Amino acid sequence: MPEGNTDFDFEDIRPYRDEEVAGVIKQVLVDREFLDTIANMKFPRLARVFPWLVRPLIARVLHSELGGVTDVRQLQELIATQLYALLARSADSLEVTGAEALEAGQAYLFFSNHRDIAMDPAMVNLSLYEQGLDTVRIAIGDNLLSKPFVSDLMRLNKSFIVKRSATARREKLAALQQLSAYIQYSLFEDRQSIWIAQREGRAKDGVDTTETALLKMLVLNKPKQESFGDALARMPLVPVSISYEWDPCDALKAHELHALQTEGTYVKDKHEDISSIYRGIVGDKGHIVVAFGERLVGPFADAGQAADHIDRQILLNYRLQASHLLAYEQLFGAAAELDIYKKSLGEIDWAAKQRSLRARLSPLSESQQKIMLEAYAAPVRRRLALGE
Repeated sequence: MPEGNTDFDFEDIRPYRDEEVAGVIKQVLVDREFLDTIANMKFPRLARVFPWLVRPLIARVLHSELGGVTDVRQLQELIATQLYALLARSADSLEVTGAEALEAGQAYLFFSNHRDIAMDPAMVNLSLYEQGLDTVRIAIGDNLLSKPFVSDLMRLNKSFIVKRSATARREKLAALQQLSAYIQYSLFEDRQSIWIAQREGRAKDGVDTTETALLKMLVLNKPKQESFGDALARMPLVPVSISYEWDPCDALKAHELHALQTEGTYVKDKHEDISSIYRGIVGDKGHIVVAFGERLVGPFADAGQAADHIDRQILLNYRLQASHLLAYEQLFGAAAELDIYKKSLGEIDWAAKQRSLRARLSPLSESQQKIMLEAYAAPVRRRLALGE
């Protein structure tokens, strides 16, 4: 680990510590905006007419569930219980591959494709939890933390903040150096694993690619005499592929991409990120597959070469599901290569899957439908292009 990283001040970005948990929870449970947000999501009509009635009821229920939580592990045990119940309602199954190769006590940098704001790190955490391994610290952009209660909830769940809002050159560099130092401090000093997405923002078009700037950030504080390749090789980087049969936010993403294509801009609603988080959590996801790859082995000549290796692993480990194959066929027609992927999925009611796809497409315009189909088909198209 480069010298001096422990000299960085992480107070404004780090997750909350055990001794802070009870106080922060108490603070969140009396946050009127938080209670109103929960009420509007759970009981939208009632909350609009009788907010004064719903708010104390929500507070009472949440206090009964969270009031006795005093440390991070307790909170995550509760989250795991809730997550299992949620998946029973919103997913058909969760399949995990590659986790058995991970070593207890080893801190990893899980470098993941990114399709869902909250569920991607949650699925990695649940996969590790089932393997008896410690959960991860989660990188989350400050653009998602417009509300203080959102920041508190994320930091309670081992999230640390990525300062994307920094604009001035010097301020941006300082934020990147702090972030790089914190990731290395977590991995090599605290022995805590990290989850970070391979790119800024979700891959709304279904194309999972690594931003080279992100890889450069990871080793930004390396000694001057150390090469990029050698510095990156020290990082315990493990690519992770997360595949959802259905994306609960597929229509929202198609709408956004269509606006960008036709108008050149897209302006988010005030609470759109919070709405997307909620929809991603409760919406139908079908079959979910989390695939842990092999630790990246360097050294690499540059960030581009390293990104190519990561992208290849993520793409080859990404499970092509019924939704992806049907979308590809609808756009490009049948292909002999697809039969291999179809057979690998076992017994599937393809007619029922086709009906589900049509139902998701039906509310959209023809051009928006094409965008959604292209997003679902993108992993198939890229895999076929590899010839593997």
